[in-house]
Amino acid sequence: MPSFYSFIRAELYRGYQLEHDEERYVARREKVYLFMKIPREVEKFMSYGFFQCTDAFLFLFTFLPLRFVLALWGMTTRPLLHFFCFNRVNYKRILQPSEIVDILKGTIIIICCVILSHVDMAMMYHLIKSQSVIKLYIFYNMLETGDRLFSVFGQDIVDALFWTATESKGRKREHLGVIPHFMMAVIYVLLHTVLVLLQATTLNVAINSSNKALLTIMMSNNFVELKSSVFKKFDKNNLFQLSCSDVRERFHLSILLLVVVIQTMREYMWKEERFWVLIPDCLMVILAEVIVDWVKHAFITRFNDIPSHIYQEFTLSLAYDLAATKQKHAFTDHSDLVARRMGFIPLPLGVLAIRIVSQAVQITDCGDAFILFLAFLCLGSFRILSNIITLGKACDLIDSHQKQRASAAAATGLGSIVAASTSGSASPRASRPEKRSNATEDRDIVPKNESFPEPVGLFTRSMSIDESQLTQLNSAPNPADADILAFPVKFRSASHSPPRRSVIQRRGSRRMRMGTPPQIPPLIPELGQPIFSNSTVSLTSICLNEEIFDEDEQTLTESNTK
Repeated sequence: MPSFYSFIRAELYRGYQLEHDEERYVARREKVYLFMKIPREVEKFMSYGFFQCTDAFLFLFTFLPLRFVLALWGMTTRPLLHFFCFNRVNYKRILQPSEIVDILKGTIIIICCVILSHVDMAMMYHLIKSQSVIKLYIFYNMLETGDRLFSVFGQDIVDALFWTATESKGRKREHLGVIPHFMMAVIYVLLHTVLVLLQATTLNVAINSSNKALLTIMMSNNFVELKSSVFKKFDKNNLFQLSCSDVRERFHLSILLLVVVIQTMREYMWKEERFWVLIPDCLMVILAEVIVDWVKHAFITRFNDIPSHIYQEFTLSLAYDLAATKQKHAFTDHSDLVARRMGFIPLPLGVLAIRIVSQAVQITDCGDAFILFLAFLCLGSFRILSNIITLGKACDLIDSHQKQRASAAAATGLGSIVAASTSGSASPRASRPEKRSNATEDRDIVPKNESFPEPVGLFTRSMSIDESQLTQLNSAPNPADADILAFPVKFRSASHSPPRRSVIQRRGSRRMRMGTPPQIPPLIPELGQPIFSNSTVSLTSICLNEEIFDEDEQTLTESNTK
């Protein structure tokens, strides 16, 4: 009978071996390593997305004014040249769709800037500063929620305006008209800009206040986000949307802090001492946002068993988006595509930046104008540099992904050939009923992509994805469309504009029979298909956006022939 002493001795000297449950402990160790690896992968994706948002934001101040002026010049000179017969090309419309969009964007920005110039920001600052801390905390949360709702619905308003203004006139009218849509877009941009201005003013009060309680409460609001995100079920698509939203929030917060710094430095007559007082608080706000993003994504991937390389697929999807906007037949501008993908609409922030800078900088003589011109050149150079960097990174990612697909496709094809030869040698003779059944099965099999593979230039965009779309990418096209597949198809956005007949289809099949379908490997789903992107972008067709006047050239050729 065991005694009390033997019980104590057994408890003190009892041994056990972890090797008996080796798989469990190895899995736990891998989860720890994955948890530590997530912040680095998240920052890679965040950095690339942040550069794309910066590129879309700087486009408003660098290339959009130039495109706006060129579009106005074309709208003025083209009718005169056509009237005096100086222009040989008979254009069916004065302005191209991209020029119409540029004029609409520039007009919206000018109208909103003129209206906001009458807003007294000093009165707004003191009105917000006179409120209590708890009121400001609730007010800031309301503004943050309203900003997200405006971002979701605002891009639909802007896209509706662009499509209404550029839609072909031969269609049956199914819209309110360009002017009502334009008024709705102006009202939206104005309201969203006022909301962001209130956000920046509230943050300015929190940073410049002697009592840091409001700033602490606002920073603690980021940690409340963990409760609403970590303990929910996430798949890859939902995680991609959450990651894009985090990129947009980080860039939005950076612009708000930049506005706070400019306003504060203007009030203190641009003294350097005040700048070094502001920097710690601004860095603390950014650091809190970054840490919350790390912890949130780490626990989401931990609870939902999502691998760390999923963020590489997210980055690859953004790379395909950028490459799609640089194709010859791009269906949208990069800034608009970033707005649809991440919910980042640069128009309200651009109007706010113009309002703040115009108030902080006063132009009194030619020297100030020259400095402003140099600042414009610096912004343009930085925008070109960032665009080159992001496009180069996108080309590298797409090139490596297509090489990986090609190698995997070659390995898959070799394996199928070996399996077929093995099965053929195992049964050299088959009975007549078996041959009939095999022939019937061969007729029922859908032809593979070797006959009509997916062309390099075919790129179909979609803003939502499901299993049917993923299977559709691997399906074989119609053999009757073999001529059409020989050349790149004009890019369209299926979710934002009704499909129209492409340029290639209108030009007939006379030129299309000159080429043969390019041989590329089929899609391999196991290689990490980019989320929300089609991976058939050709790097050789990436170029600057060009205006395509196929119909006008054809009209000119016919007139010369006659």
